[in-house]
Amino acid sequence: MPSVADVERPLEPLWRGLLVYRVLTLLSAVGVVVYSLGAYASPAGALGVLVVMVAWTAVTGYAYVVGLPGTWGRRGRVAIADLVVTVAVMATTPLVQTPAQLAADAPVMGSIWTPNAMLACALAYGARGGLAAAAVLAGALVAFQERIQTEVGDIQLLVLAGLTIGFAATVLNRSAIRLRQAVSSEAAAMERERLARAVHDGVLQVLGYVRRRGAELGGEAGELGRLAGEQEFSLHTLLTTGAAPVDVNGRRDLTAALRVLGSERVTVATPAHAVELPAHVVEQLMGVVSAALANVVRHVGPDAPAWVLLEDLGTGVEISVRDAGPGIPPGRLAAAEQEGRLGVARSMRGRVLELGATITCTTAPNQGTEWTITLPRR
Repeated sequence: MPSVADVERPLEPLWRGLLVYRVLTLLSAVGVVVYSLGAYASPAGALGVLVVMVAWTAVTGYAYVVGLPGTWGRRGRVAIADLVVTVAVMATTPLVQTPAQLAADAPVMGSIWTPNAMLACALAYGARGGLAAAAVLAGALVAFQERIQTEVGDIQLLVLAGLTIGFAATVLNRSAIRLRQAVSSEAAAMERERLARAVHDGVLQVLGYVRRRGAELGGEAGELGRLAGEQEFSLHTLLTTGAAPVDVNGRRDLTAALRVLGSERVTVATPAHAVELPAHVVEQLMGVVSAALANVVRHVGPDAPAWVLLEDLGTGVEISVRDAGPGIPPGRLAAAEQEGRLGVARSMRGRVLELGATITCTTAPNQGTEWTITLPRR
């Protein structure tokens, strides 16, 4: 079984590895400067730069590994600040080195310590962040060394490292998302199975008995039996397919949400795969579909069948709600709106317009009514 850290913080080992690499490169850079300190134009300036590097390594080590575990946004901001400080360290090269050192292509101030900022950006922002940070460091390298011919190899290494680490970070994050979804689905399935065993011997049997007995008695008891049957079907659907939970990215599965609306009289057809949308969008679409089904009960009859169809168009989704009633007379919707009965206009059209979607009504005498909601993906 995966650990909590594997699921919630997949990049933690890489951040800790970055800290170890940063300390090792710092020790190497300090050793090189101290060993040749007498050759610098400003030994005091070189030592001052080393003090800044040591202090900044401590700050970023705390921020990346100890102080901000799992906080992607704050780590990203620290990584950008890290890049700025690194460029500032590199900018001191012409100030502390002698012309002879510059002519001999001596390492810039910071030396192999400088790529750490690029690696941090790659971990925080993926391949694009790593490539952008590599470009910044490459530009600083050329600007402060003024010898692009000898820096081509270092620039290539920076670009390749930024792309590689950034791509690895992106893959790990996506894998962790899929792992979280799998773990959540497995836990939900186990919970539904446990509830199904408990409910089957109690609530479902009682609802089934009320449905059968109400059908035998007829009249008002028959109506109660019909309602009990609908609740039995809905509860059974909920236990077998589950509700549509909100994932870590604030998204819900529209197919799972719509299936719960199915009953003995409402047939729901959805794609076999999940159709994930932002949770608030799913909530609004569910409100529109529920209002359309309520209109079927109100205007066609409590036993009137209805059909809900969800289609994933790739560029968007389309939901249709159809009944086999007498249809809506021409001008009836406009007249109802003028009379102040705004159920359709406000509950359905208003919600659809807020989502940037469209809704159309197709109806004809004795041919039923079909509402079609089309939502483009952004």
